Amino acid sequence: MPRLAVIGHPVAHSLSPAMQTAALREMGLAGEWTYEAIDVEPNEFRRTIGQLPQGGFAGVNVTIPHKREAFEIVDDPSDAVRAIGAANTLSFGGGRIAAENTDAPGLIASLPESPRGRRALVLGAGGAARAAAWALADAGAAVWVWNRTHKKTERLASDIGVRPVQPEGMNRALAVSRYEIVVNATSVGLEPPGRPGADLKALHVDAESFTDKHLLVDLVYGESETELVRAARSGGAQVVDGREVLVQQGAASLRIWTRQEPPIDAMRRAIHAKPTDEP
Repeated sequence: MPRLAVIGHPVAHSLSPAMQTAALREMGLAGEWTYEAIDVEPNEFRRTIGQLPQGGFAGVNVTIPHKREAFEIVDDPSDAVRAIGAANTLSFGGGRIAAENTDAPGLIASLPESPRGRRALVLGAGGAARAAAWALADAGAAVWVWNRTHKKTERLASDIGVRPVQPEGMNRALAVSRYEIVVNATSVGLEPPGRPGADLKALHVDAESFTDKHLLVDLVYGESETELVRAARSGGAQVVDGREVLVQQGAASLRIWTRQEPPIDAMRRAIHAKPTDEP
């Protein structure tokens, strides 16, 4: 029975197990494949990945904070993984580890229309931010990136071939009015409200700048909407939340592992179901 999993730290909040299990059930593979969540601290990541093939794992999704390290340890990265410098989908076979990045096509698939010709701002400098910046640029958008640490901003911009937000803009709230698409690829909003790092102050964004001309993609998802999503909706912006991106990237991962077409609607239903609604 091939095993699959999502690996991250923290990972208890992940909806991937419910979503992928529902997909496998719909595909008629629930008796053959399983999907679980594994919490792995950063200093244990390499050792854990090395042990998974012996444990019957066919592949894993990789999430915060391991995507960059996943790229560094694989044997066969795809061209996209090499360009992005981060991996979120690993496959085990023949004593080797192959890597793909489904965050990039998942993001583009979740957008209501092509980003070509649009000005986009990506917040963050981790693996998800790198995938978002690369995907948007590859799809024809003009992309700027921002992170609280400017050296990381410069490094990401140089690696991916996009523009950094300049230092003079780093010390005041970012005016999103300069952009048409905003992607939050930080962990801000992942913590429950009231905890440090949970609110817009940590994100450094002028949320009052959102209007009906904006599209916000917030990769963070939880039991309730993030403060950023609420602010964007209040200004009239169109919003794509992290659940839809999760569905699209998760479907792309399943195509790689099973070589079958995943049931997108069943995956959406699974992640929007209340606990009492789950089969």
